[in-house]
Amino acid sequence: MAFSNPSDNDDQGLMAEINMTPFVDVMLVLLIIFIVTLPVIQHSVKIELPKASSSVSAAKPEMIQVSIDKNSQIYWNNEQVSLSEYSQRAQTAANNNPPPEVSLRADRRVMYEIVAQVLSTSKKMGLTKIGFVTEVN
Repeated sequence: MAFSNPSDNDDQGLMAEINMTPFVDVMLVLLIIFIVTLPVIQHSVKIELPKASSSVSAAKPEMIQVSIDKNSQIYWNNEQVSLSEYSQRAQTAANNNPPPEVSLRADRRVMYEIVAQVLSTSKKMGLTKIGFVTEVN
C-alpha cells in the first residue's frame, strides 16, 4: 500500500477555492427567466380616461394676525379689540369657507390667563387652526 506524503507538491491535495461556474450558470438562468416574465407581469390594459375640470378653485384660507401686548391688549390684524369684540370677529371669520388660520403672537411678559382666554374663545367660535409665532435667537 502506498501512502502519500502531505508535504508532496502534487495536484491531488484539497482545494480551498470555491468553484464559481455552477453559481454563475444558475444566476444567468434566473436572469433570463426574469427578463422573459417581466413583460407578462407588466401587461396592462390601455384606456383613455375622460377629462374633467373642477369649477371650484382651491381657495387659500385667510390669515388673521392676533397679537397680545405686554399690557394684555388684544389686536386683530393690528387693530385693538376687546375680548368680546374678538369673540364677535372670530365667529364671523369662522363662518368663511375655508375658515381662516390664526397666527397668535403674545408678548413673553403677558399673563398666561389672557392667552388662554383668547385660545378658548377662538375654539368656541370655530377657529381651530392656530399657530404660535415666536422669535428664534
